[in-house]
Amino acid sequence: MDVETRNTNIKTPDGSMPAHVARPKGASGKLPAVIVVQEAFGLNENIKQIAGRIAAEGYQAVAPNFYYREGGKVVGYGQLQDAIGLMTRWSDTQIVADVRAAVAALEADSAVRGDRIGITGFCMGGRVSYLSACEIPAIRVAVPFYGGGIAGQQFGPGASAPVSQTAKMRAAILLHFGEKDAYIPLAAVEEIRQALQHENKDFEIHVYKGAGHGFFCAERADYNEEAAELAWERTKAFLKKYLQ
Repeated sequence: MDVETRNTNIKTPDGSMPAHVARPKGASGKLPAVIVVQEAFGLNENIKQIAGRIAAEGYQAVAPNFYYREGGKVVGYGQLQDAIGLMTRWSDTQIVADVRAAVAALEADSAVRGDRIGITGFCMGGRVSYLSACEIPAIRVAVPFYGGGIAGQQFGPGASAPVSQTAKMRAAILLHFGEKDAYIPLAAVEEIRQALQHENKDFEIHVYKGAGHGFFCAERADYNEEAAELAWERTKAFLKKYLQ
């Protein structure tokens, strides 16, 4: 399915947040929507392409530039320390406010089904997706990819592990992790699994054999085609089940 893209701005408590929007070309009527949350490296072409892939499945996808307070910065995959600096200056209070603003914008959009909003994210965005699913009841489904800091790790000043807020989650959630992820120990994945089970949440967790961190991104050294294709098929099925 062909898609069309445009730029927009989302009003937040701290100003105007630019966003990339993708939608099936020529689609009429209201569509379910998916918020796509960037990696620590910023709103780059990889994230915009993922938004396009999601849109091609029959959604309105919106990828906000969550680094708008930093001038919308994007850094390369080889600039890890710069990315960490950007990531850790985005507080959990700001994260929830920004995602809540994106949800409100979608709910007000006449081309969107306001009762069918999901979220996905990668790396940093995976943690943001989990946290947002706990804090924002309007989110019906979340699909975090290798979200670091969901459990067992600190993530910036004043941040807590979102797994501690699992009881508040209303969304169904699908989580993807790499078996060989150097940043997310399998013990953290197990902590997440146990929390979701304890709270009787609707969830799936998949750990991809031999895959490292960033396995879904073809521009990263840990790209794993087999794992990426399987994760994508599972993601499509999960979004369809809960949003369409």
